[in-house]
Amino acid sequence: MAKFVGAHVSSAGGVQNAPLNAQKIGAKAFALFTKNQRQWQAKPLGQEQIEAFKANLAQSGIDPRHILPHDSYLINLAHPEEPKRKKSLEAFIHEIHRCHALGLDKLNFHPGSHLGRMEEDQALARIADSINTALRESEGVTLVIENTAGQGSNLGYKLEHLAFLIEHCDDPKRIGVCLDTAHLFAAGYDLRTPEAYEETMEAFQQIVGFAFLRGMHLNDSKAPLGSRKDRHHSLGQGHIGLDAFGYIMRDPRLDDIPLILETIDDSIWHEEIQLLYSLMEG
Repeated sequence: MAKFVGAHVSSAGGVQNAPLNAQKIGAKAFALFTKNQRQWQAKPLGQEQIEAFKANLAQSGIDPRHILPHDSYLINLAHPEEPKRKKSLEAFIHEIHRCHALGLDKLNFHPGSHLGRMEEDQALARIADSINTALRESEGVTLVIENTAGQGSNLGYKLEHLAFLIEHCDDPKRIGVCLDTAHLFAAGYDLRTPEAYEETMEAFQQIVGFAFLRGMHLNDSKAPLGSRKDRHHSLGQGHIGLDAFGYIMRDPRLDDIPLILETIDDSIWHEEIQLLYSLMEG
């Protein structure tokens, strides 16, 4: 079994610093923002910066396919107001181009929110349309839909939502899924016992399919099962508990994809990475 564990590391000072930050914590994978995630605009990536990123990545020994960039939190591909959806879509396409320029082949994103102003199926159709436009206007990057906790009006908390978006995608070779454990749990999918874990994974296989799995976020949850609250916790300190992460680390279906910590205490990420690898022994 080959597992590639890391964390969502800082890009402060420039994207070229992210691989070095990942290396410092003993990561074999990482996530990053390619621009400030709370601002619409960003300076274009300069050639010098791109080359520095690639050089630092080579030094880190981390393969580009084990990197899972995340888009801005401002983007909402389901926005009910067309000018605001268009602004989101333009920003999304810009982020895809940034990933491509860095030599990265994935971009992780949250599906979007209907803001209480549309039915779920209408909003999902808007997201699918946005995805297809983005695919037409870009190349080389797989768009990786993240499941959500279902907080507020966020879509993606049902596996069926992910399946709908894949089904309505014009280029299935460039669409994928990222499963976040805290989001799964908050949305009502249990992981705490071998039986519950297998039931959830079997549902994923039947509804979405492991062929589309491109990464996972490994987080414990401060919120209980089915709470629809997005509250991450350190491994083993939340309602999910440590056993579930052992099931993940020993599951061959989850080999060779980025397994990314977004737990709340970055000062212990190095220890959490080592802990996860130790769980492979069972």
